[in-house]
Formats: sequence, C-alpha cells, structure tokens
Amino acid sequence: MTVRTVGVVGLGLMGKPMARALLRGGFTVPVFNRSPAAMDELAGDGAVPQPSARALAAASDVVITMLPDGPDVAAVLRGADGIFAGARPGLLAIDMSTIAPATAVELAADARARGLAFLDAPVSGGPEGAASAALTIMIGGEPADVERADPVFRALGKTITHCGPAGAGQVVKACNQLVVALNIAAVSEALVLAQRTGVDPQTVVRVLQGGLAASRVLELRGAAMAAGDFTPRGKASAHRKDLGIIMDLARQSGTVLPATAVVDQLFGDLIAQGHGGLDHTALMLAVAELNGIKLGRT
Repeated sequence: MTVRTVGVVGLGLMGKPMARALLRGGFTVPVFNRSPAAMDELAGDGAVPQPSARALAAASDVVITMLPDGPDVAAVLRGADGIFAGARPGLLAIDMSTIAPATAVELAADARARGLAFLDAPVSGGPEGAASAALTIMIGGEPADVERADPVFRALGKTITHCGPAGAGQVVKACNQLVVALNIAAVSEALVLAQRTGVDPQTVVRVLQGGLAASRVLELRGAAMAAGDFTPRGKASAHRKDLGIIMDLARQSGTVLPATAVVDQLFGDLIAQGHGGLDHTALMLAVAELNGIKLGRT
C-alpha cells in the first residue's frame, strides 16, 4: 500500500521539524496540535491543519504521534475524538514519542484488535536531527508494518533500525537515554572540575573532542555548557521522565544500574530547583551547586 498522506499529532520541539521534513519528502501532511499557533505556522509551509486527532486520522494513511509521555499518547490514540476512532481500516499509527515499553506493547495489541497497525519508533538526534532529517529511529513492531513505513522513516532519519517486536524500540531508546544522561553528567563534572581548578572550560571541550572522551554530547552541547547556555533543545524535565522509564524497566527486569540511579537523583535535584524547562545539559547546574559554584545561565 503506497503511503501518500502522513498525519502528525504533536508539534513541539521535535514534531514541528519532523512535519517539515515530511513535507520536503513529498508527503501530504495533515497536522493537529493542542495549540493552534503551531498548526498555523506549518500551514504556511504546506501542512493541512485538522480540527481533531480523529479528523486527522480519517485523512491519513499513516499517523505519527510525537507527544510528551505515555498517557498523552494513549489518550490521543484511544480517546473518543482520537486516532483510533477516526482511523480507516489498515491505518498505521507510529508513535515516535519516548514512552514506557509496556505502554507501547498495550497500544500495539489494542491497534491489532481494531484492525489497525502500530509501531513504536522513538528517535534520537534532537531538534537538529529532526530539522536535517538525520534522526536515529529505533523501531518495534511487525516486519510488514516496518516495511510499509520505510518511506516515511527515510524522510525523517538516516539510521533506521528494526529492533524487534512491539516495545523493542522503546527499550533501545531507554538504553540511548541512559547513555546520554551519564554522558551529560560526565561532561558536567569535567567542566566543573576545570572551572574549579582555573582552567578554561572551553579549552577542555576542544581537547576532549579530539580524544577517547569525544562524544556527541561534547560535539553538540559542549561549547554551550561551557558558556552556561542551557537554551532548551531537549528539556531536563523530559529527560527526568525518561530516567523514570529506565529505572522502572530496571526494576522490572532485575537490572542494577548504580550510576544511572545517581544521575536520576541529580536530575531530580535540578528540577526541584526550578530548572526543568532548561536543556537537559543544565544538569551541570546541579553539579556546580554541589561544589558551591554559581554558573551564569540562560
């Protein structure tokens, strides 16, 4: 079945550039968002605003959801004015949010019972990757549905991997977020140590990028962290939510994650200080304040 129309529900930091990438890929893109301003903005690029998720589903071959958390996704899919209610037979729903693997499994089963298809396909790469259609996409679901969605995924990303059955994409995303969180913590500690000992943090960033310590966090966020710039690209509150998913998954599977548990607490401290709306690299603020250092911050 040829996919021509891809609806997008959720036009935030990630959903908006993803919708634009789909438009550039030649798809018709109905959009729905609780805030109409985002829909109006995308309408100028050729997207087609819809009055509800139900109406969007009725107008789409494939629907993508990019929402804050599992309850939001479940409500948009299952609600009386939601995607399942408006779906034509055979609709493929692709949730690209980061949610609990168990929720993804439940939604996949619900979709099958309704004669629909569902994939969990969370992403990594941030707004930059979304804007340049260079996302890493981790997919859980049936192989036939993955094949059908391939043109959609290729319009959005460069590293596209079918990880296994329903929920597997979310497990891999949890692993991704674990590594990113620990990497942010490591970079934060390194830059605070440099500042405490009188070495320019920007120098540290440049040097570390050339050796074994190099990472995407350093490449994409290191200079901003060293400058105390925490303009949100991926919010601290969202990463704390992801760490909650990780810790729940660890408990369910009997996995001990000692370093992750510490970083989870640091994120909790950061958010308790009122910084949940900053970039997740603002974890450096929590590390700095443990050391009695006040950073200039945005």
